Amino acid sequence: MAELTTLARPYAKAAFEHALAGGKLQAWSDMLGLAAAVAQQDGIGRVLASPALTTQHKGDAFADVCGDQLDESLRNFVHVLADNQRLSLLPEIRQLFELMKANQEKSIDVEVATAFPLSGELENKLAEALSAKLDRSVKVQSSVDETLLGGALIRAGDTLIDGSVRGRLAKLAEAMNS
Repeated sequence: MAELTTLARPYAKAAFEHALAGGKLQAWSDMLGLAAAVAQQDGIGRVLASPALTTQHKGDAFADVCGDQLDESLRNFVHVLADNQRLSLLPEIRQLFELMKANQEKSIDVEVATAFPLSGELENKLAEALSAKLDRSVKVQSSVDETLLGGALIRAGDTLIDGSVRGRLAKLAEAMNS
């Protein structure tokens, strides 16, 4: 995983800087999302792995599958990736691009797993509290995890806040044993 990130980072950075300079962050985000989804399809994976096709043909085939939803600059980006045999990195490139975009926009997606569904009011209060703590605008995506006894698990990027009953009991047991 770390190796893929290392390989994808320069491409993601170049894509981000180009999109930022052109004022097209959201458009590039959408197009990279489509390209990443296409790259993960089995059929396109076989085409990209085919030794019978040149890198130019692979880039053309990939761009053709995406259709008119890619602008000329992203088609050129796809061809650069094809020339360097890096089309399979598109999902990782997109993920890194989204992180850079979120940092630029000072926003973050937060995943909240709770034992029971959150009410809209509680979700809004949680978003406000996290926004103040993280100094970013927060978009909360909540889900129900029936394995939790109570409380919540909150993931914001690489930060995990374990407010679950199980987590608190584990901390208590650790404190008692030390």
